[in-house]
Amino acid sequence: MAIIRDIQFYFIVVFLWLLSRLLLQHLFKKPTTKPNLHLPPSPPALPFIGHVHLLSPVVSKCFHYLSSKHGPLLYLRLGSRPLLLVSSASYAAEIFKTNDLAFSAKPKTPFDDGLLFGNAGFITAPYGDYWRFMKKLCVTELLGASQLERSRGVRREELRRFLHNLVEKASKNESVDVGQELMKLTNNTICRMVMSTRCSEEDDEAQTCRELLEESIALAGKLVIATMLGPLKRLGYWVNRKQIEDVPRRFNELLEKILKEHEERAKRESGERKDKDLMDILLTVYQDENAEFRISRSQMKAFFLDLFIGGTDTAANTMQWLMAELINHPNIFKKLREEIESVVGANRLVHDSDIPNLHYLQAVVKETLRLYPLLPAIPRECREDCKIGGFDIPKETAVMINAYSIMRDPELWDNPNEFYPERFLQEQENQKETKKQNFNFVPFGGGRRICPGSQLALSVMNITVASMVQCFDWKLAGDEGKVNMEAKAGMILSMEHPLLCLPMIHFNPVSA
Repeated sequence: MAIIRDIQFYFIVVFLWLLSRLLLQHLFKKPTTKPNLHLPPSPPALPFIGHVHLLSPVVSKCFHYLSSKHGPLLYLRLGSRPLLLVSSASYAAEIFKTNDLAFSAKPKTPFDDGLLFGNAGFITAPYGDYWRFMKKLCVTELLGASQLERSRGVRREELRRFLHNLVEKASKNESVDVGQELMKLTNNTICRMVMSTRCSEEDDEAQTCRELLEESIALAGKLVIATMLGPLKRLGYWVNRKQIEDVPRRFNELLEKILKEHEERAKRESGERKDKDLMDILLTVYQDENAEFRISRSQMKAFFLDLFIGGTDTAANTMQWLMAELINHPNIFKKLREEIESVVGANRLVHDSDIPNLHYLQAVVKETLRLYPLLPAIPRECREDCKIGGFDIPKETAVMINAYSIMRDPELWDNPNEFYPERFLQEQENQKETKKQNFNFVPFGGGRRICPGSQLALSVMNITVASMVQCFDWKLAGDEGKVNMEAKAGMILSMEHPLLCLPMIHFNPVSA
């Protein structure tokens, strides 16, 4: 015990010495920014840490408070890293449209330092030949209309499994964790679309992938703080070195195993298969010697992880917020069910083909995305010196487009904090006037790096919510009068408290 105490003492001494040395270097360091730059407004900063003291765990509320107090365009410094916080639709339009190419990069993340597959992923890839090739492939093959149609049967089957499970719970008068059930649904759906496996398979590959992904995101969160402190980030990496080595190794082994299974199946089966999953499609591109861009095996694996990150948590979180709002607003729930029954009737389950005629449903989903965007702060990075709103933005400045504040801006939205889906019905009537993106509403980002999976996400959310409203009444477990809408700490906007409900059968999908 004495030896351990001595080690701890010396570690603390060394750490304090390093910290004080870095602090002194910072105090006497000459400014690195170019002279005579007309930078955006900046709140008072502290030595060494800059504006880190202004941050709080719930990122959406923190950025919203900063923009409300200090303005819609702020130049912040997080340790040694400059950050531009953009919180108005007009400034967002300058980034997503006017200066789209200049802001087509993504900021460096802990993943770039070797965690998982480094910067081989599509989401965080530098703007260049690889990114352009994968974006084209996403639009035409991987996440385009043809693949959505091809995967319709898989998505329908997983939805029916989800509803049947809820029927069993309702029959036994058991409560369910709505968020957890939705997470299983989206995870199984993405797994089957990507690699034709689900959580109930013998090897439990989908669940293993899910658990590894959760470990990776948690580890990345720990390392984000370290990256803000310049040279001190090495200390954070040293503390977490075992996880940094272990998680990528296990992920690589899992995906390599599934890739080999797909390759062997392709050799056994000749001809054009109609049930190709995304892994089959990408393997065909990988093996094509005449492809426009030769992707690597690591890039393939990283792309699959991007699909899990972008398609599992985000959609499930949005649907959980949506169901919570419907429970808190029974009049909206009733109006939505009446629309579904008027279009679908009383004898069958709602289909994907019904969605275009369910205008109020689409408005409810959009209103949820407005209040609870998938990613409340959308990251970008400036690739070259440019100007926004007349201010100078130096090259390599990280940018956060504050979608949460933009979509709650009282100058753009009446009663911005109110859940009022009717506001989007008028927009649907005016949609024919223009097909240009409205930068008042940016749940999927904007510009050339807008989320390529937005149509898949909307498709999954629309049909899932419609089915949950058509088939069940929802009662909160316990004595709570209303759902607690407190948000959890983190970059992704998710609910702090589980949504525990008792489903009661209104229309039985099993007998339909």
